[in-house]
Amino acid sequence: MRKPCWGLLLLLAAAPAWAQAWQVDYAHSTLAFTNAYQTVEYTGQFRRFTAAIDYDPADLAQAKFDVTVDIASLDTHMAERDHAALGADFLDAAKFPKARFVTTAFHESANGEVLADGTLTLRGITKPVTLTVKFVPHGTSATLDVTAQLKRLDFGIGAGQWADPSMIGDGVTVHGHLVLRAGH
Repeated sequence: MRKPCWGLLLLLAAAPAWAQAWQVDYAHSTLAFTNAYQTVEYTGQFRRFTAAIDYDPADLAQAKFDVTVDIASLDTHMAERDHAALGADFLDAAKFPKARFVTTAFHESANGEVLADGTLTLRGITKPVTLTVKFVPHGTSATLDVTAQLKRLDFGIGAGQWADPSMIGDGVTVHGHLVLRAGH
C-alpha cells in the first residue's frame, strides 16, 4: 500500500487560488459608449477589441482584466461623425491606433457592487478608471457587464475648439457586455 505524499498535499493546499480564465465570445459581445453632440445623445461602439479575463467573484484578489481596443473600429452609425472622431482633433487613430485598460485591483463597494480599479491608456494618456462589474455565471459560460464614466477632455479628445462641453459632452459612459466561455 502506498503512503500519501503529505508534503505534496500540503504544498497544493497552500498554493494560491487562481481566478477562472474566460474566453470572450466576440460575436456576441459589445464595447459601446454614449455621449452627446449639441445635447443630443448618441451611441457608438468599437467593433474590434481583445480581452483577457480572469475572474472569480469569490476570489477578487486574483482577478484581472486586460482589454485592448482597435480605435479604427469605431462605429457610431454615421460615417461623417466616425471620420471626424477618428481624426487628429479627437481620437487620432492614425497616431494612437489602440486603447488599453488593465486592472490594478478589485473590491466591493459599501453597497455590495464589485468595482475594478485600473488604468486606461487612450490617445497616449494614461489615467485611473474604475469599472462597475456585474458578473453572472451560467455553468461553463457567463456574462460580464462593465460600466465606466470617463471625461473625454482628460484624454485630450476634442480639445481646442472642440473643448466646449455644450457642443460635445465631456462625460462619456462606456459599457462592455461580454459573453464568456470557460477557458482552459
